[in-house]
Amino acid sequence: MTSSHSHDPAPSLQHYDSGKLGKKAGDSADDLHDDVEEGHQEQALGALPIPPVDKRRAGLHRALSARQVSMIAIAGTIGTGLFLGTGRSLAQGGPASMLLCYGIVGFIVYITLLLLGEMATQYPVAGSFNAYATRFFSPSYGFALSWNYWFNDAVSVASDLTAAQLVLQYWTTWHTWVVSLIFWVFLVTVNSIHVRAYGELEYWLSSLKVATVVVFIILGIAVNVGGNQAHEYIGAKNWHIPGAPFVGGFGGFARVFVTASFAYGGTESLGITAGETKNPTRTMPQVVKLVFWRILLFYILSILLMGLNVPYTYPGLSNKETTTSPFTIVFQMAGSTVAGSFMNTVILTSVLSAGNHALFAGTRVLYGLATTNPPQAPIIFARTTRAGVPLVALLATSSVSVLCFGASFIGSGQLWGWLQNIVGVSNQIAWLSIGLASWKFRRAWVRQGRPLSEMKFRAAWTWPWGPYFVVITVVALIIIQGWSSIIPEFSAVDFVSFYIEIPVMIIMYLLWMFICRPKPVSATPIDNQTINPPAPRSILRSVWDFVSYHDSVDPRTVDLKRDEHEEEEEDIADDLARESKLKGRWRWLWRVYYAVV
Repeated sequence: MTSSHSHDPAPSLQHYDSGKLGKKAGDSADDLHDDVEEGHQEQALGALPIPPVDKRRAGLHRALSARQVSMIAIAGTIGTGLFLGTGRSLAQGGPASMLLCYGIVGFIVYITLLLLGEMATQYPVAGSFNAYATRFFSPSYGFALSWNYWFNDAVSVASDLTAAQLVLQYWTTWHTWVVSLIFWVFLVTVNSIHVRAYGELEYWLSSLKVATVVVFIILGIAVNVGGNQAHEYIGAKNWHIPGAPFVGGFGGFARVFVTASFAYGGTESLGITAGETKNPTRTMPQVVKLVFWRILLFYILSILLMGLNVPYTYPGLSNKETTTSPFTIVFQMAGSTVAGSFMNTVILTSVLSAGNHALFAGTRVLYGLATTNPPQAPIIFARTTRAGVPLVALLATSSVSVLCFGASFIGSGQLWGWLQNIVGVSNQIAWLSIGLASWKFRRAWVRQGRPLSEMKFRAAWTWPWGPYFVVITVVALIIIQGWSSIIPEFSAVDFVSFYIEIPVMIIMYLLWMFICRPKPVSATPIDNQTINPPAPRSILRSVWDFVSYHDSVDPRTVDLKRDEHEEEEEDIADDLARESKLKGRWRWLWRVYYAVV
């Protein structure tokens, strides 16, 4: 990533792109510490958290292609939340609640990703929206958010490994934890090789999931109109059985919001891949724009067909011990147990994909924490292998997955439900933070008089209401979804799983702010000669200054120039090659290809 600009010749700026560092690798741990310290001392005020100059290792590599990043976007959208979590949503809220909630959350996520796309295209860095919250909103809030999101990703890996146990129960209940252990070893191995290994695995697993969803939509329509084992027209019958279509009243409706948030979780990690994406100026806007159609096709149509074909009273749809996928049920309705087994196998691979995605994202967030200025995590997590993999951060993130083995004591279905709640709320906090960062980013852009034409990507139709919409609607979701844990009967365990993230965020925010007392970043250096000596302060004034201290970023002074992405030779060559293909003999085929990938 580049952070140098021709308009600012300050000697403190460095080019941090590891691929262009000509320094020889050192051999001692002291070298690493010195390198990190050097990066911290030389980083300019207002700069985003970026990888330090690391002489021993290569740093992160820009090795993810547009094809892989596009499929990673799909992998973040299609996972255990859609394949497995929809069973829980249908059982708790009914078909109408599920369709409405997933539609509402899907629209909020789409607007959120447009806001994130603006910032990620302008500043493609490791850490993504966590870094943007630190730079544009508040360093203390960014610290709390980053650790919260790292925990979210780490718990997501545990959740996916627990989901693997649930899926395996379709065939056997014998030592299902063994599968979780095998999956864990496989995921850690793949992620420790190279970022290309992660990207290629995700590409093919995502391709399988996309094909499966398309087949499910076609099959679901056929099953509904009579192509099922009973040879009967189903139509909307399951919307009219007792208790449907809104099961559990408002409480059931509200409860589905958190499972929907869990299902959509991961889409925001698109920004995390920006730091390792080739030609982000072209790739990121292309990927973000396609998210709307993916949400419409993969979620809304699939959920509509689930609600039409599967009754919410289906045995084993969601309980303490197990959760059954509506996808598997529809495939069974269409043919035989073999079809159900095939679908369950696909779901098992989707669990693997979701875990792979969460482990990658969590590792990069922890790496970003260790490379900020000042460091917000031990600098040991900034170490990377020669292949550009933050190995120590990878091992730390994967270690939280030991939670999945608690399923043996409290039931896989129960544990997965709790983990789903925790991850769902954490996803909502991430979306809220993107809205806050975008609000201050856009405000700074306008207040400092920068032309909108200088933005590399701009979602014009979301100006100016986009950030306000995201913040207000996400706060409403967080408040409403815990309704069922209070009414009609208070459930302490459910309440804690819904809201435990919030007090943890507040505590971490206050601790960082009052202990470290970070200074808001600014582009305007202060001339010490113009400052008058401070007047003596009373004890009451000192106490008030301590209590009222805040590190909110001033949009008038935050630096909008530093760390902007500058196109490199490879980016320009990629653009020229693309234009050549679109003007050549096979231009129509290439247009279809680029529209898909």
